[in-house]
Amino acid sequence: MLSEQMKKLFEAKLKSVQQFLEECETGDAEALKFRFPCCLRQLCPIQEPVPQENIRVGVRRWDCLPRLTLPWVTGDSMFWLVPSLPHHRCSHLPVNCTASQKPAVLTDSQQPQQEYAHSIRLDGDIILGGLFPVHARGERGVPCGELKKEKGIHRLEAMLFAIDLINKDPELLPNVTLGARILDTCSRDTYALEQSLTFVQALIERDGSDVRCANGDPPIFAKPDKVVGVIGASASSVSIMVANILRLFKIPQISYASTAPELSDNTRYDFFSRVVPPDSYQAQAMLDIVTAMGWNYVSTLASEGNYGESGVEAFVQISRESGGVCIAQSLKIPREPRPGEFDKIVLRLLETPNARAVIMFANEDDIRRILDAAKRNNLTGHFLWVGSDSWGSKISPVVQQERVAEGAVTILPKRASVDAFDRYFKSRSLSNNRRNVWFAEFWEENFACKLGMHGKRPGSPKKCTGLEKVGRDSTYEQEGKVQFVMDAVYAMAHALHHMHRELCAGYPGLCPRMANIDGKELLAHIRAVGFNVGKPQNCKSQLNPGSAGTPVTFNENGDAPGRYDIFQYQINNRSVAEYKVIGHWTNQLHLNMEVLQWTTGNSSLPPSVCSLPCQTGERKKVVKGVSCCWHCERCEGYHFQASEFTCELCPYEKRPDQNRTGCQPIPIIKLEWHSPWALLPVFISVLGIIATTFVIVTFVRHNDTPIVRASGREMSYVLLTGIFLCYIITFPMIAAPDVVVCSFRRIFLGLGMCFSYAALLTKTNRIHRIFEQGKKAVTAPRFISPASQLVITFSLISVQLLGVLVWFAADPPHTFVDYGEQRTQDPGNARGVLKCDISDLSLICSLGYSILLMVTCTVYAIKTRSVPETFNEAKPIGFTMYTTCIIWLAFIPIFFGTAQSAERMYIQTATLTVSLSLSASVSLGMLYMPKVYIIIFHPEQNVPKRKRSFKAIVTAATMTSKLSQLAAERPNGEVKTELCEGVEASVPPTKNTYVSYTNHAM
Repeated sequence: MLSEQMKKLFEAKLKSVQQFLEECETGDAEALKFRFPCCLRQLCPIQEPVPQENIRVGVRRWDCLPRLTLPWVTGDSMFWLVPSLPHHRCSHLPVNCTASQKPAVLTDSQQPQQEYAHSIRLDGDIILGGLFPVHARGERGVPCGELKKEKGIHRLEAMLFAIDLINKDPELLPNVTLGARILDTCSRDTYALEQSLTFVQALIERDGSDVRCANGDPPIFAKPDKVVGVIGASASSVSIMVANILRLFKIPQISYASTAPELSDNTRYDFFSRVVPPDSYQAQAMLDIVTAMGWNYVSTLASEGNYGESGVEAFVQISRESGGVCIAQSLKIPREPRPGEFDKIVLRLLETPNARAVIMFANEDDIRRILDAAKRNNLTGHFLWVGSDSWGSKISPVVQQERVAEGAVTILPKRASVDAFDRYFKSRSLSNNRRNVWFAEFWEENFACKLGMHGKRPGSPKKCTGLEKVGRDSTYEQEGKVQFVMDAVYAMAHALHHMHRELCAGYPGLCPRMANIDGKELLAHIRAVGFNVGKPQNCKSQLNPGSAGTPVTFNENGDAPGRYDIFQYQINNRSVAEYKVIGHWTNQLHLNMEVLQWTTGNSSLPPSVCSLPCQTGERKKVVKGVSCCWHCERCEGYHFQASEFTCELCPYEKRPDQNRTGCQPIPIIKLEWHSPWALLPVFISVLGIIATTFVIVTFVRHNDTPIVRASGREMSYVLLTGIFLCYIITFPMIAAPDVVVCSFRRIFLGLGMCFSYAALLTKTNRIHRIFEQGKKAVTAPRFISPASQLVITFSLISVQLLGVLVWFAADPPHTFVDYGEQRTQDPGNARGVLKCDISDLSLICSLGYSILLMVTCTVYAIKTRSVPETFNEAKPIGFTMYTTCIIWLAFIPIFFGTAQSAERMYIQTATLTVSLSLSASVSLGMLYMPKVYIIIFHPEQNVPKRKRSFKAIVTAATMTSKLSQLAAERPNGEVKTELCEGVEASVPPTKNTYVSYTNHAM
């Protein structure tokens, strides 16, 4: 199904015909001549313009009324419509119809050349069509614009040169001459379609029944050229438009520059082939270039039409499938851009400043104007141009715009420079190249001069001499597609050669079987062609394209294989701009990154990314809908970067490494001996152990002295053992935990306190019972002997030991690493603490019994506070218990209040060991240091006194109790008097006496 655009074209043509007929009605023959030259030439193809009197203008006086037909395409069929206008018909078929001569048939050689003033015609046995953009697209309704020297003339001459070489080749198409009919497309698809109708004239059935000449004779139609194949076109939009017509008449077409992927559809463009690879390969190569540069955020810019739009579409599709490149903007350049349009496009590209790379599928004219707009807007050096093969290595887009184009990376199908063509083209002149009807215009343009009064450059002051020489008096560089033009011509020639060999074996020249060449059969031979560019198959021609040596082949869709050279437009130190080959692409990219140059002397790779790469340990949080734009978020806390987009939590016993790309074990610590938290408890403990050992040694050495005996030797040794254990527990608490150390901690943690307070409780309980019993009777209470005291003490201690045994049985001691105690917010400070499995509850239970004994002992100390200080140790024990209670009351908030502290292990261990040592020190200092002092420094006081009976002791205690009550009820003077009166008679004054009741029977 053909496009609506073609229908519009035909409607416009119909309108032009109506206008033509109106001109005929008015009788303005000059207007007819200049406004419709083609139609006039087809009406009366003559050497000179027909005198006006020989052309009768008007309905009644128009004697030459050729039939006018219009092509209309619907589906796969073409109809020739005759407009329903009475008496007015015009034909697109040339006829001989002069006013004074009888119509006669004109042979090909006899047809005047003025008929082809806008085309090139070469006689030959086989005629090939050619479509070239000799002129640029015109503006403001004008079909054609300025001459295109490289893309137009160079390519056109390449076809003529290739035909010359083939016609001279005795082995390729021997005795067969190739001819040509070459047309100008003016870089416009609609105009090219109109021109291409010339190629199908010979296949249109003629109807001259209603055509009469002035003398009444029927016209004899001139024989048109039968085109068997077409070379072209250049632009993909033009090739698509022309291919829709040529396929209906089964005329094969080989393009030398059209790369739109759409043309690979063999169901729609079955007679189309090309010697250049399609843009699907080109788009992949350009994507590989962008990826190699590290660019992931680019904009695209396309010229409106099949080439630009399909090229960008292929690039976007491939980039979307690969997922590595995002498109910031996709802009389109209109066919007919308004003034200021290119400035708007450049400013729109600037709306996404991070997308510096611009992928361009645009024609040569649009590229030049885009670069100019960037230059006007002071954006030189900002954009990173990546051009398709329409840019390639052409000079014209970058002339006078070298700085803004610097660094542009372009792509071009792999080619070789044809040296023979350079020699051929440089030898062309006005005198030896008359067959090229546009060569005179090229001459003026190339040498900036004017040819005669009717030259195309009326403003040029310089006149052409005709002696100028290409390459000497003007710059010359072979256009990039010259080789492909020649490849296309040679491909058609090889196909015809194979067809001739098959159909006309041994027949010189064309045989009758090739009089009417079947386009479908020719297409099959084209698709089977295969030859090397440097050495054409079965041809010893002068073609010497250089070192490329790339074979010309076609796949089932008529496409050439993908082989590209990659260029960069660089300005060297001498300020000379040139295209430099930086790599090639053949199914994969080979790029020499070392030769890249972005600004003068700078080889660093410029960025074109939406977001900068995240640092190690940061994840990408992708912006919704734009996969190449993201925010970098650091993996915080104990998370590490598991992938580009995710952070994961490390295992509990691990923490992130320095780069947060993985996890590493958390360091395990324990309380070291050199730590300040250990030095103080150890120092106190060592002093306590030394003091306790000194007391024990002193008591052992003076075991039988009154002071030692009065203290209760057996209970004193038990109490000193407990004090020693309280000091010694510091060392297992600080030592590195293992099973043995943990076992010692469980056993001795509460055992030392239990020994101490069990002994003190037994003592205070005995004193309390003695004096309470004395108030009731003179008999001594039970269980006050030393043996009974030891039994009671060890009974109390056994409860602690029994609890420890149960603990061992229920939960055997072991170590573990506590990772939660020092799990700080900063993983770098996190530590695992090696511990024994003693929980806070276990600690409370272990010390709880000892604290219970301590509280009970304190209660008894309070009850025995009224015992005279001359009677044993009740008051020192009381002071000891009061101080101990204060120590442990201070211990509880310090120990449990630091449970959440990062220094918990150090604080709790130091607090516990110091509290135990202080408790032991209080007991040691208050109960035994005074005795040791007397034993060592005042041995005279450590002498035996007379023994007193239990009755005397109880009586003295009772008397003391009564006196204490009187002291509370009377004034001081009275009390003192009564005390003196009551005591003088019975108790003589004496020194302090240590009374022993250890020998009383139970």
